[in-house]
Amino acid sequence: MTAIHATAIVDRGAELDESVSVGPYTLIGPHVEIGAGTTVGPHCVIEGHTRIGRDNRIFQFNSLGAIPQDKKYAGEPCRLVIGDRNTIREFCTFNIGSPGDLGMTSVGDDNWFMAYVHVAHDCVVGNHTIFANCATLAGHVHVGDWVIFGGLTGVHQFVHVGAHSMTAVSTVLLADLPPFVMCQGQPAQARSMNFEGLRRRGFSAERIAAVKAMHKALYRDHLTLQAARERIAELTAQFPQAAPDVQMMLSFLENSSPQRGIVR
Repeated sequence: MTAIHATAIVDRGAELDESVSVGPYTLIGPHVEIGAGTTVGPHCVIEGHTRIGRDNRIFQFNSLGAIPQDKKYAGEPCRLVIGDRNTIREFCTFNIGSPGDLGMTSVGDDNWFMAYVHVAHDCVVGNHTIFANCATLAGHVHVGDWVIFGGLTGVHQFVHVGAHSMTAVSTVLLADLPPFVMCQGQPAQARSMNFEGLRRRGFSAERIAAVKAMHKALYRDHLTLQAARERIAELTAQFPQAAPDVQMMLSFLENSSPQRGIVR
């Protein structure tokens, strides 16, 4: 049977797999679904239309599924969806979506959230990300796979963060951060590419060479963004293994906000 501590309050409408454990003094609301193998620590509040997948570890003092910090929100049944095998450490706050966008906040699989992380309404977080302590996403932020946020990173609303990118401690992101880029500063400036992270993930020498060439086009040769995109598009012929990486970069640059631009 589900291991629910005697002091926890779980609404009869909640749907918890029989293998879920719930710690003391935790409150779980009527529209919550929690999958097999997930553990919820003490003193948590999980509310709203929230679905949590399998084998997540949710530590004490978390607030998941509260209404968005948006004055326009008027009680609509928006959602929070969390995938599988995520670790959510102490004092994190994940809000449901808002009707003005997706209506849903989404977190993928195998992510690591350290203490005091905030994920605001309508954010989309991919897989295998790391949020260090106090990293904060404003509303409508999209985060790609394998992103690493340094502690105290702040991300402006509507910013997109590309896969495999990384921020240093206390970084403020006011513009879109392209894939693979490492940045630092207030506001952020590009410093290098995340080469060590790519090596650890098994990128071949050819793929890493293509990433170096993309970095040179974007940040070292003083090209306009359009000229850099044209240079990057030519890399597929030179580095065939990196064709998906090149396409990912081109797609990101093409869809980047013209008002906000990219971190340069």
